[in-house]
Amino acid sequence: MGEHNKKKSYVGRVVSDKMDKTVVLAVTRRVSHPVYKKTMNRTSTFKAHDEKNECKVGDLVKFIETRPLSKEKRWKVLEIVEKARVAPVAPGAGSSQKL
Repeated sequence: MGEHNKKKSYVGRVVSDKMDKTVVLAVTRRVSHPVYKKTMNRTSTFKAHDEKNECKVGDLVKFIETRPLSKEKRWKVLEIVEKARVAPVAPGAGSSQKL
């Protein structure tokens, strides 16, 4: 009986974290063209609530449907599945000094 109340959940990658407590997530799915039968990637973007601001660009996160939180936010980050890999920065590589 509680089966009809099940909320949708997706796994997506964070593409932007510039807003406060909000992340933009991209979910890619594969679809077949109706005429040519070529398999294509389709990407949908969602704005999701990130209460603790812990998601960074490149993270793989699981998010679920929730009540409307703002004009465009209807999703909430549930958990971070995989953290983004960051390349180690060599000392002095970021500074460009002219002599």
